[in-house]
This record gives sequence, C-alpha cells and structure tokens, in this order.
Amino acid sequence: MKLYPIAGVALLLWLAGCANISQPATPTAAQAATAPVATPTPLAPLVPVFPGGPLQPITAGQAASQDVTGMQVPADLWDRIRRGFKMNDLEGDLVRQQEQWYTSRPDYIQRMTERSSKYLFHIVEELERRNMPSELALLPFIESAFNPQAVSSARAAGMWQFMPATGTYFELKQNVFRDDRRDVLASTRAALDYLQKLYGMFGDWQLALAAYNWGEGSVGRAIAKNRKMGLGTTYADLNMPNETRYYVPKLQAVKNIIASPESYRTELPLIENHPYFQSVTVTRDIDVELASRLAGIKVEDFKALNPSMKRPVILAAGTPEILLPWDNAHVFQRNFEAYTTGQYASWTAWSAPATMTVTEAARRIGMSENELRAANTIPPRMLIKGGSVLVVPRTPQQQQDVTSHVADNGQLNLAPEVTTRRSTVRAGKRETVASIARRYGLNPQEVAGWNSVAATAAFKAGQQVVVFLPVRAHAGRATVREHAGRTAARGTARASGHARGSAKVPARRQTASAKQR
Repeated sequence: MKLYPIAGVALLLWLAGCANISQPATPTAAQAATAPVATPTPLAPLVPVFPGGPLQPITAGQAASQDVTGMQVPADLWDRIRRGFKMNDLEGDLVRQQEQWYTSRPDYIQRMTERSSKYLFHIVEELERRNMPSELALLPFIESAFNPQAVSSARAAGMWQFMPATGTYFELKQNVFRDDRRDVLASTRAALDYLQKLYGMFGDWQLALAAYNWGEGSVGRAIAKNRKMGLGTTYADLNMPNETRYYVPKLQAVKNIIASPESYRTELPLIENHPYFQSVTVTRDIDVELASRLAGIKVEDFKALNPSMKRPVILAAGTPEILLPWDNAHVFQRNFEAYTTGQYASWTAWSAPATMTVTEAARRIGMSENELRAANTIPPRMLIKGGSVLVVPRTPQQQQDVTSHVADNGQLNLAPEVTTRRSTVRAGKRETVASIARRYGLNPQEVAGWNSVAATAAFKAGQQVVVFLPVRAHAGRATVREHAGRTAARGTARASGHARGSAKVPARRQTASAKQR
C-alpha cells in the first residue's frame, strides 16, 4: 500500500479546524423573548491554512520515489544489520573462495559470531548515528574474529587491530595500566573516526577499507600510478599486496553469509536487538576481582567487556567507567555502595627511584620476586628502569587512590640485565659510597650493601671497595644499540609501504585473523 503522508496531515488539520469552530452560547428564556429576530448569515466555507501556501497533490511517480519509514522493528540484530547495508557489492573468484573458506568451517563461524554478541549492538548504534554502512560492523570478523585480546605478529591489538603508533594518533591511551586499543568503546570510536577520514579522502568504501589495511599513502600512490598509466582506479584495478587484495573479498564473503545464511547452509546465533552492556562510573580504585564479585559475574566475563585493563586493579582516575552486562550494572552499583568489609583496592602504584633489578625492587616493596613479576608481567633477565611505575600491594594505611597523572601516564620501562662480576676498586681521597656509585653508574644502596656500610659512609684513601661491574660493559651497550638499530630498521622497512600521506597517520595493518584461525 502506498502512503501519502502530506495528504494525511492536511486531512487531520482540516478536521481539527472543524472541531475548534466556536459555537454561539445558548440564550436564556428571557433573552430569547426580548431579542430581535436576526436573519441568519450563511457561513463562509472553511479553508485550511498551511505554511508555504496551499498543498498540491503529488504525482504517482513522486509518491513512488518517497522513502517511507518502515514500522516493523527488526527481528534481531542480524536483521538490523542487513537493513543498513549500503556498500557496493564486490564480485569475483576471490569472494567465492572466501565464502567457501568460511562455510567449510562452521565451528569457526559459530565461535566468531557468539563472541561478537557482546559488542555488535554498540557498533551498529555508532554506525547508524554516523550514517555509515552497517557492513563496517562486520569488519572485526576480518580483523580479529571479534577477539578484543587479539595481537598480531606486527603488534596490532584489539578488535580493530590498531598498531601502537596509530592508536596514539587516535588518542588511544597505552600505559602500564591499560591499553585502549583493546577498549570496546574507545577503539570503536577510533576505528570509525579513521574509516570516516579514509572515506573522505577516497570517496569509495572499498578504497577506504584498502587504506585501512594498507595505509592511505600506499593506496594514494597506487591510484596515482594507475592514472598515469591510463588504468582504472577502483579497488579491483589497483596493484596491492595479497593481504590487502584479499581484505575486501573477506568482508564481502562475510556480508553475503550474514545477508542470506540459509543460502550458505549456515546458522547464526540469535543476537537480540538491544544493548548487551551499559557503562558504570567507578569512583574509587577497585580490584578487578572485587568488581566482578560485586557485579555478580565471572572474572573472565568482566575482562571480556573491559579488555583494556592490564593490571589486577582498576584506577578510578584513569578508567572512570567500566562496562557490565545490562542486568548486572544495577547489581554492581547497589553492592558497591553497600560494601563495608575492607578496602576496594588491594593494589596501588609505585615508582622506581632508580634502575634496579627485580630482586631489589621486590625487597624494597616487601613482596616476593615472583609475585612482583606476575603482577607486572616482567620477563626474566630484565632490569626495571628508573621512573618506571609498577603495581604493588596497597597497605591498609594507604587511603589515597592513584593520581590521574600516574594513572594516565605511568609506563614500565625495562632493560636487559648485563652479566656482572665481582671487582675491587681503590678509593680516592674523600671518596664516599655515593661518589663510587656515581663513577661506575651504580646504585648507591647496592654499593653500600656490597661493602656492609651505610649509604652515607665515606671510604679512606686507598681502601679497597667491592663493586659488581658489567662484563664487557662497552660491548654490551654496543650490542644493545645495534639491536635497537636493527629493530628500528625492521620497523622502517615494514612500514615503508604504508606511509599515510600528508596526514602522517602511522601504519595500522597486519590483521590477527590468521592467528585466530
């Protein structure tokens, strides 16, 4: 049935006008007896008045071209996604190959789609708010199989697979406490910002996706090269690496399966068309384990919604909001306010005053070396550099939460341990523990310990002082520098094909999908 909304509004307004015509008051008997009889005046026809002049009928062609908003609510989120498809379809053998790959692995599709059920509603909401194609909600299937903890061989992380530098460019915090490349809300915001930027550059979603994978500089140069040679400049025309060549066909294959699962003999899990989670404000530092318990959910479920957290404590100054399943958010707030059995957080932050071994740091903090390593993910044979921030036990006497400066900027910097050997050096005139330590780049506390003296002690001229010095220290430092140079060179070579043009956006390619498979 065709709807004519303008004519319907006109009819309603006309009827309303009829209903509001004022009627003369009924006279009393005395008034009726004395009043002169008046000749009734015929009423003028009522003409409705509309802004912009009288309405004109529309033609059948105009009616057919008007979009009429459907009144039927989508049956589920998959249906809602299908209604938002806007991208041009890609055809060809590469798409058919990817369709076959996915449909021959029903268990993989099942795991992938079930994992997506926590995040898809939010992504679709954001896409609709920005008027972007709903196909983009399927992109994390290609990037990470919807695993927010996914890390590629090139160190891209999260559902949307941001490289560290690209994450920094799009204001995704990466510090000792959290990595917003994994954060559900922050990474989705950054990914859609980036995709919108790329679409604005190329005016084509397939080229925008190629740039998301390969880099806008690379796509721009490929387009310029084809133009110079008189060739086409669409996605299918460009010469690109295999990973990028297969990138859009993978997305097209997933789109085709979602659009018509029965055609591919695939069953999609039901995902209701309503939010899975809601955001809850955290006003105090709180342990992850306690937050999960107060919300009434398992720790692994809590981490699935809050995957950016790298430590066992949530810092209110750095992560003021957490995500909880919709029905558990109120449970958490009620239990949080009623909690009176102790501190919310059993962990706090500690800054290393100088470069030291993990053993020395553990001794100062008052915990075992293994506990310190586990809480801060410190690998063996590494030194903690001065100024590094570590998570350490919080005493009952500590009432202050971690400051926003530390919560937002704390970093853990490590350096390889260098093999040392026991040596003795001769003290000069007015030599002290501090001057010996300064001469050899050592920790004064360690020098004092090696010689069983106080850190403020002085040595006699000519006295033998025990120190532990690096074996071939200069060669060791050269080795470290050479290693750093080689690493930088590899990074430059890897990113050389992915420059971001004038925008200078760092490289963000190398998906984790192969690893997830």
